[in-house]
Amino acid sequence: MYEILRNLLFKFEPETAHRIAEFSLRGTNFMQNFMNYSTQNEILEQNLLGLKFKNPIGLAGGFDKNATMINPLAKLGFGFLEFGTFTPKSQPGNPKPRLFRLKEEESLQNAMGFNNDGAAPIKRRIKKIYPFKIPLIANVGKNKITPNDKAIEDYLFLAREFSELCDAFLINVSSPNTPNLRDLQEVNFIETLICEILKVTNRPIFFKIAPDMSDAQAILLCQTAVDAGAKGIVVNNTSVDYSLSANSRDFGGISGKLICEKSRKLFAAVAKELHKKAVLVSCGGICDANEAYRRIRLGANLVEIFTAFIYVGPQICLNFNKNLEKLLQNDGFKSISEAIGVDL
Repeated sequence: MYEILRNLLFKFEPETAHRIAEFSLRGTNFMQNFMNYSTQNEILEQNLLGLKFKNPIGLAGGFDKNATMINPLAKLGFGFLEFGTFTPKSQPGNPKPRLFRLKEEESLQNAMGFNNDGAAPIKRRIKKIYPFKIPLIANVGKNKITPNDKAIEDYLFLAREFSELCDAFLINVSSPNTPNLRDLQEVNFIETLICEILKVTNRPIFFKIAPDMSDAQAILLCQTAVDAGAKGIVVNNTSVDYSLSANSRDFGGISGKLICEKSRKLFAAVAKELHKKAVLVSCGGICDANEAYRRIRLGANLVEIFTAFIYVGPQICLNFNKNLEKLLQNDGFKSISEAIGVDL
C-alpha cells in the first residue's frame, strides 16, 4: 500500500510531499488509529539516563522541525523522537529548491538551513503534550543571522526555554546548511557550550557530529563533549562527501543508503573509545533491522532513522522491531542490552 502511495508522493516536489505527509499524519483520529503500529517488545526495552525506551528506534531531527506531528509519529512505534532542529527566532531557511531525492540510491540531499517556526510557537505546542509517553529530545541550533561568537547565547536561550519541556537536548553544530556552523565543532567551544548549558538545565545533553572528519578528530570532539558533561553522543549528521553519488549536487548534506558505510565506520571508531562512557546513538544510512542490529553490536544503545522512513514508510518501526527481536533471540540474547557492543 505504501509503495503505491510513495509513487504518488514522489510525483510532487520533495517539500510538497513532506507537507502532504504532515497533513496526513496530523489528520483525523481515524487515520491515526489506522496507522497505529506501536508494539510491545520487552526484549527491546532499555532504561537510559532515567528514561524508559520501549525500543531503540528513534526519528532523527529534521522531519518534525516544528513539533506538529509528535502524537501521530509516536503511534508509528518509535521508541523516542527528536523535534527540531529549531532556533530562537523563526527563519525561512535557504532558497528553494533545497531538497532532492536520489531515488535509485534510496538517499536524499538537503540544504534546508534550519527553516522553522521559532521557539515561541514550538513551545506552545510542546506545552500541550508534555510530559509525553516516549522520550522527546529537543534538537536545538543557532539562527543563521547569529554570528558564531554569539552562538552560545542562542543555545542557552533554548536550553532555558525548554528545560521543563523535553527529556533531553541535542546540540546541533554539525549541519552543513547554516554558513560556518560546522566551524563550531571545535574543542574549546564545545567544552564551554556544554558547561554553560548544564548551568541552566538538568536535562541530559546529546552532542551530534558530522561524518566528514577523521576518526581521531571525531573521537577528540566526542570525548571533549563527554568530559564536559554530555551524556549522549550521536554519530552522525548528513555528509558533504559529494563523491558518493554521480547524481549529487555540490551543496547540502547527503543522507540515506549512500552514507551507510561511512557512518558505520565512524560510529565504530567512536564507540571503541566511548562504549559505556555515554549513551551512543548511531544514525546514517540505517535502512533495515539488519543494519540497526549491526550498529547495536558495535556499541549503539539507540539508533535513529530519517531517510529510510521516507522510502520504507509508516510500517518501518514495526518491521525493525519485529526483526530486531528475532535477531536478538537467534543469537541467544535475552535483552537488547546484552547485545550492545559485543562486536567491539
